[in-house]
Amino acid sequence: MTKDECYYLGKITRTNGHQGGLSIYLDVDNPYEYETLDAVFVDFRGSLIPYFIDKITIHTSKNTAVVYFEDVEGIDMAQNLVNSLLYLPLTSLPELKGNKFYFHEVIGFQIIEEKFGLLGACENILEYPQQALFQVFHQGKEVLIPTNEDFILKVDRDKKEILVRMPEGLLAVYLEEE
Repeated sequence: MTKDECYYLGKITRTNGHQGGLSIYLDVDNPYEYETLDAVFVDFRGSLIPYFIDKITIHTSKNTAVVYFEDVEGIDMAQNLVNSLLYLPLTSLPELKGNKFYFHEVIGFQIIEEKFGLLGACENILEYPQQALFQVFHQGKEVLIPTNEDFILKVDRDKKEILVRMPEGLLAVYLEEE
């Protein structure tokens, strides 16, 4: 399993108790979706190592959980895993339908503006605290488009296209001659 085949789940932040427990931060919208998790991949010194979960307790107040891995016995073994990143296979993600999508799945999709037409392929999705943006290059010029559901008219997975309606004047800001 490689990181390209996985998505980032979270991070081991510290040990918890003397029995080998670990506190983890879950970088997810709904931590309770992971309360039946039976295994994760731990990035240990650059390699993804599968760890089977003996017990997990979710704490939603801060998107944290306490996890006990099989074969991790005692605080010394647990301490070696602190600050490690956690991953799950992309295949474990539930399939999204309609205009909902995972960022990784739409890289390369053609972005089409309702009035303007084809802008280009989604090169990347830039994540900012306020919002995420499609990054597209149209004739060598960068165009950033909010991934906000108000602007996304249709996601066509078969054609690998996303139809958007950009806010009035936004496209002109990017494409005006300098």
